[in-house]
Amino acid sequence: MNTILTVPNLLTFLRMALIPVFASLLFYGNSIWALLVFVIAGVSDGIDGYLARRFKQESELGTIIDPIADKLLMTVAFVVLSLPHVFEPVRHLPIPFWVTAAVIGRDVLIVTVAGAIHIMTGFKGFRPSWLGKLSTFVQVIAVSLILLAAVTGTSFYLPTVYFLVVLLAVASGIHYIFQVARLMKEEESNMDTDAGREP
Repeated sequence: MNTILTVPNLLTFLRMALIPVFASLLFYGNSIWALLVFVIAGVSDGIDGYLARRFKQESELGTIIDPIADKLLMTVAFVVLSLPHVFEPVRHLPIPFWVTAAVIGRDVLIVTVAGAIHIMTGFKGFRPSWLGKLSTFVQVIAVSLILLAAVTGTSFYLPTVYFLVVLLAVASGIHYIFQVARLMKEEESNMDTDAGREP
């Protein structure tokens, strides 16, 4: 129980609970409140990771639900922000569908590759890549900037934001496949080394 009800895990649960609130605010046109809720969710993501490391409260549950919460939040954000008639008329809004497709497609690719490899080989050493972390960070900033554009009506920068989101989504998806292949090769090499040391 102690490894479940830690402060970092509770913050992650809070972030997940904020997802339907965020989506509802967006859908009904409350862009300012949606931006506030999204910022709270984003800040909680940084805080829970820091607290887990600072107070040694990392847990197996946390390593599972934290990325799930992140993916759910970003998927819901991009899907709702792609819907027509969510915003008042603002140039470059809503988000073009190809941007949302790239974001979701990357996550589907990663989950599919990881699941297939685990089923076929039993490999469990999956780790997020630095490029994947950068891509997620840029997506969080992008959603914040998109919501800011909806609130202020200033949106000239959005095409550049969309380009960076898609570029990093595609690059991180490809990079993840090569990273998994490298990790599998390293694990296989370590197993062969350990087997060679056995008497």
